[in-house]
Amino acid sequence: MTTGRRLLRVASLAAALGAWQLLTSLDVNLWLRFEQFPTVGEVAAAFADRVGTAPYWEDLGHSLRRIVLGFLLAAVAGVTVGTAVARSRWAADLLGPLVEVVRPVPAIALVPVAILLLPTNEQGIVFITFTAAFFPVVVSTRHAVRALAPVWEEAVLTMGGGRLRVLFSVVLPGALPGVFGGLSVGIGVSWICVISAEMISGEYGVGYRTWQDYTIVDYPGVFVGMATIGALGWLTSTAVELLGRRATSWLPRPAARRAAGPPRRASRRTARTPGVTAADSAAAAQVRTTVPRKEPVP
Repeated sequence: MTTGRRLLRVASLAAALGAWQLLTSLDVNLWLRFEQFPTVGEVAAAFADRVGTAPYWEDLGHSLRRIVLGFLLAAVAGVTVGTAVARSRWAADLLGPLVEVVRPVPAIALVPVAILLLPTNEQGIVFITFTAAFFPVVVSTRHAVRALAPVWEEAVLTMGGGRLRVLFSVVLPGALPGVFGGLSVGIGVSWICVISAEMISGEYGVGYRTWQDYTIVDYPGVFVGMATIGALGWLTSTAVELLGRRATSWLPRPAARRAAGPPRRASRRTARTPGVTAADSAAAAQVRTTVPRKEPVP
């Protein structure tokens, strides 16, 4: 990322904070009522007070532990179920209808189920977090696996590879971009649901503390909790995106294509053949020139 883009992003945040400070300090009341909003300075002072206390970091640790545990379970289970549904008719018939029926239900609506089903509130919150991230990962994995070109699988089978070889050499690597797209969506939804679950049935955590501040009319504390939630969500989603870039580093990037220069014009035959790249065409041409032609038998 260039320096200009970084400065532009910082400037956008600074402009938003400046507008917030101006509207709240002037007590603007034009349909939107800013006279009861805390100013940026009041929120910053409350944040400085909270950071120096042990309960703030304890709540942070509780929320992070819940989100990491639920999200990791959802990632493993979601990739497994999504791949199975896309690859197996039995799995599609057995699990597909169940996934489609439960998927539209908001994860936060499952709080009563978690309370009745699980013995502790901690396990219930992890269950809500798991459910929130599970379905985006399942759907993205299923679509990514089904979108793979069959030519690579057929090539592995032709060379003697088995089903496990196809799974770990073709299916999972080829579906990684779609899988990480679902993981990026899932981590954001997980934060929404874990904070809501902490507000409803939690005893510790950022969501619980934010709701407690609201009940005692501590509005700067509420905004401290909101800022903390936003920062945690941004950091975790950035970590997922960086991990996805590392895992898919073998894919061509737009910047790399621009640095390499304009692409060569593909031949008419290659352009009409789906799934055939320029490298494949070059290799085929080399084989045609190196293999001697057979003379016709008189």
